[in-house]
Amino acid sequence: MTKITAALVKELRERTGSGMMECKKALVETGGDIEAAIEQMRKSGLAKADKKSDRTAAEGQIAIERSDDGKRAVIVEVNSETDFVAKNEDFQGFVGKVAKQALASGAQTVEALLAAPIEAGGPSIEEARRELVAKLGENINIRRLMRFETETGKVSHYLHGNRIGVVVEVEDGSDELGKDLAMHVAASKPHCVSEEDVSADALEKERAIFTAQAEDSGKPANIIEKMVEGRLRKFLQEITLLGQPFVKDPDQSVGELLRQEGAKVVRFVRFEVGEGIEKAEADFAEEVMAQVRGD
Repeated sequence: MTKITAALVKELRERTGSGMMECKKALVETGGDIEAAIEQMRKSGLAKADKKSDRTAAEGQIAIERSDDGKRAVIVEVNSETDFVAKNEDFQGFVGKVAKQALASGAQTVEALLAAPIEAGGPSIEEARRELVAKLGENINIRRLMRFETETGKVSHYLHGNRIGVVVEVEDGSDELGKDLAMHVAASKPHCVSEEDVSADALEKERAIFTAQAEDSGKPANIIEKMVEGRLRKFLQEITLLGQPFVKDPDQSVGELLRQEGAKVVRFVRFEVGEGIEKAEADFAEEVMAQVRGD
């Protein structure tokens, strides 16, 4: 049996990132065999990670990777339970590697991405994720990704901090225009590119709401019809990228800007950290006790 020295504990801590007591315990249990201790800690950590998999993760980070020629890009959202972990260097390093691999691997889905190696010769992204859960003590989840590939246009992107990310595919436009459009989408949250992208069901739903509101005015039917059509036009301007006033020059719409530049937006995506995730009300005292108990 190898003597459990402070130097051995220090080496194990540096290699695993785990706490001193956990490292010492693993070394005692494996008779000072550091490789066996690492394997044991990995297995133990993965088991802990599985227990955390049902906990809500609504904080985190958006990351974007783009190819040098501007023809390919990918945007990913990686979630953690708290903003504290989202700012952790290990978490941010993991997110960066995930985004780079998402672009390099050609993965179209989260499932395919999780199966890819996190780096050459390394474990899969899923294995690395579970090990990070064990290390940081929070559920960590790769929630979604979207890939852009174009032959005729270019993809531009914008990150607002690391909480909002936008990728825009533009044809016949400059890099500066593409970035301006991505910034606009980040700020103005359009639902789609143009009126043609709005479904008939969505239009009918809004028409019914506007009609009910207008009928309460007691005005004649022909006036009500004009009121409804006017409100529908305003609704479409508000939710479509082409109809919105351009953030850098509100005197012109994005559609007018694109006509002026001779450019076309093919598609865009906007990710915001945690959007659509229902957050549970946190009991701070219980969270602290859970950390103490190692739950």
